Amino acid sequence: MNRPEAQSLTSPELSRAVARPRIVAIDALRGLVMLLMLVDHTREFFYLDRQVSDPMDLTATDPALFLTRLAAHLCAPVFVVLTGVSAWLHARGDARRASAFLAKRGLFLIALEVTLVNFAWTFDPTPKTYFLQVIWAIGLSMLVLAVLIHLPRGWIAGIGGALVLGHNLLDPFALAPGAPGHALWAIVHQRDLIVLPWGAAARTSYPVLPWIGTMALGYTAGPWFGRDADPHARGRALLLAAAGSLALFGVFRAAVGYGDTQSWQATGNAARDAMAFVNLTKYPASACFLLLTLAIGALLLHLFERTDAEGRSRPIRWLAVLGGAPLFFYLLHLYVLHAANRIAGAALGAPGLLSVPSVGWIWTLAALVAVPCWFATRRFGAAKRASSAWWMRYL
Repeated sequence: MNRPEAQSLTSPELSRAVARPRIVAIDALRGLVMLLMLVDHTREFFYLDRQVSDPMDLTATDPALFLTRLAAHLCAPVFVVLTGVSAWLHARGDARRASAFLAKRGLFLIALEVTLVNFAWTFDPTPKTYFLQVIWAIGLSMLVLAVLIHLPRGWIAGIGGALVLGHNLLDPFALAPGAPGHALWAIVHQRDLIVLPWGAAARTSYPVLPWIGTMALGYTAGPWFGRDADPHARGRALLLAAAGSLALFGVFRAAVGYGDTQSWQATGNAARDAMAFVNLTKYPASACFLLLTLAIGALLLHLFERTDAEGRSRPIRWLAVLGGAPLFFYLLHLYVLHAANRIAGAALGAPGLLSVPSVGWIWTLAALVAVPCWFATRRFGAAKRASSAWWMRYL
């Protein structure tokens, strides 16, 4: 008989559908960050009069908008580290098979970014600028992880930690457009525009060095979630990882002044100082940004597992629906948001994209979009689990 703690990880209905049951806590955490991402992308499409800069300018951003944007900072780090965990679960000791899958899926995601994802944002079949964002970064990180997984686990952890914590040492080094190596440097570390041969440009919104490190750390944490892993030991490991990350974040941010291009100093205004303390650089993801967000992700994962200890938590199961088919949800919500804005603007006679008047409207619209997307994702997830088609694994 399985212990209740082990049952909390695995959905019974999924166990019957597939040979390798899904881990509900992981899917639920993915689902949560997908919803936060939906809110942030609703802001991108529907709050055009008050777009936030990057990094956010506290002198021009009200607290409600700041907190809305801040919540979305969890999305990319949590999703990338869980991709690393999933890669280990897929490998199950067969590094060669997992390496081939990672390489093929990485290439698939890169192609997806520059086609369907870019088109979802612009509805322009011939864009002048291609935005290389999180799907691109995950794809490239998968290509690198396909090589790294042949190394001992300790080496992978060391490389991952060095990239996450040490890449900010490279911040002083910048290359001007047109300089030898500029395109490669823009891809790995320096957020910049790359001029393409046919006259267009590519914007490297997510330079990949820190994301490679994040995915590598997720891979080394994979054994915590193995079939024979002790759930109590896993809980302790997650709490220890979170505590260590938060402690290091505090030291970097408050004492050393390392790990982020945004310096912090106390001013005596408690609310403003708190916002400034967590106003961290996402592009490229700084060491402080990753330490804070990954710590929160580890705490949430532990909380979700404990909350669903008996396998009966409806909120956890609802979130797990989205996390069970995240790529489908990602593409779907972008097209729904963009199309909804175009349709609403046309109906109201508004030129261009429609903008809502307040942050409250952002959350309301996101909730309205989430409902049909949830039902569509549930249907697609069921079809995916029931399908034996090889290409369904890439979705």
